[in-house]
Amino acid sequence: MQPEIDVLGLPLKTFGMMFALGFIAAGAVIHRRMKELRVPADWAYEMIFAALLGGLVGSRLFWIIENPDRVDGVGDLVGGSGLVWYGGVIGGALFVVLWARWRGWLNATTFDVAAVPLALGNAIGRVGCQLAGDGDYGKPWDGPWAMGYPDGTVPTDPGETVHPTPIYETLAMGLIAWVLWTLRDRVRPGVLLALWLVLAGLERFLVEFLRRNPTELLGLTLPQLQSVAMIVGGLVWMALVRRRHGSAFLPRGEPYPGVYARAAA
Repeated sequence: MQPEIDVLGLPLKTFGMMFALGFIAAGAVIHRRMKELRVPADWAYEMIFAALLGGLVGSRLFWIIENPDRVDGVGDLVGGSGLVWYGGVIGGALFVVLWARWRGWLNATTFDVAAVPLALGNAIGRVGCQLAGDGDYGKPWDGPWAMGYPDGTVPTDPGETVHPTPIYETLAMGLIAWVLWTLRDRVRPGVLLALWLVLAGLERFLVEFLRRNPTELLGLTLPQLQSVAMIVGGLVWMALVRRRHGSAFLPRGEPYPGVYARAAA
């Protein structure tokens, strides 16, 4: 755990470094997938910029909505600390939709392109949470791989050890990213993002049992309730695809139908 490192005399926050690395990795995956789909390569950078901008705006806006008592002046609206993950997902998705509509490429494949980067970016981002010790760790625990975060930005109590839940999420989301990548040409357009909704929602729902967030309804935390909505949404989406096509998977040997129309022409 190291919230800050010194690079050539310049102090750098490890969380910010991992945040940036996550977007770089996501951009590389988007670029690779768009190249496979014969989409103009420069669109990858436009898409990742739209997601970054929307993610920052959304995560900050939702934090302000949830914590109005901690906003003191205009400066806190744009420059204070505090981000909400699901606000980032919503904001990023909205900005990407607006970008795709502007480009004339708003379809199911557009959403699928974002599935693997979402999982990969989350996996790398949780490395930043682990290094920073920002409070995303779990409940007290003295098991064989329990850890303490006494020097974190949100430190644990002296001598206290907890579940290192950021590590759990990095491993889980890394696995999800790999599974989605291997399925990218084997499922019908739209299914990949639906799978991300289900798998990412399930991952967060389960890990919340080990985290410290307070319960809100039916003994579940707010992130768990949001995860349930993600899972249900993903399952409904896949059910609609299956109802229309008979299966969420493409028949063996059938090429992926989401190639960019102008390139295919």
